[in-house]
Amino acid sequence: MTNDSQQRSFRLDAETHAEAEAPLIGIVDDDESIRNSISSLVRSAGFKAAVFPSAEAFLCSEYIQDTECLILDVQLPGWSGLDLQRQLAGTMCSIPIIFATAYGDDDVRTRALEQGAVTFLRKPFDDEVLLAAIHSALR
Repeated sequence: MTNDSQQRSFRLDAETHAEAEAPLIGIVDDDESIRNSISSLVRSAGFKAAVFPSAEAFLCSEYIQDTECLILDVQLPGWSGLDLQRQLAGTMCSIPIIFATAYGDDDVRTRALEQGAVTFLRKPFDDEVLLAAIHSALR
């Protein structure tokens, strides 16, 4: 996939001027329905949302510097969520990360948290639990 096509593979969900001042939440998940669902929840809570189908699409985006919290799946095409977490840490990019996954085992959860993740949620999770995690990450 080229940089140009990777950059077109995400969508910023910020539709009103009021949202322009809200924190930007990045959502990286290869399942479009999950991306859309989390994006809708995040926007309904007053945040901006940018969605990405892969770790590489997020890294190639123009929103990486503005992202204040990242909701990240573990199993992604190409780089895994843990790979992206390591890459961001290696570049001194300190975006708080919330893992949200259906596939995480205890070893993966432990590694994610040891590497600085705010929390590790197993899908399906309650909307209020995710919103509480976002608020915690933004503090």
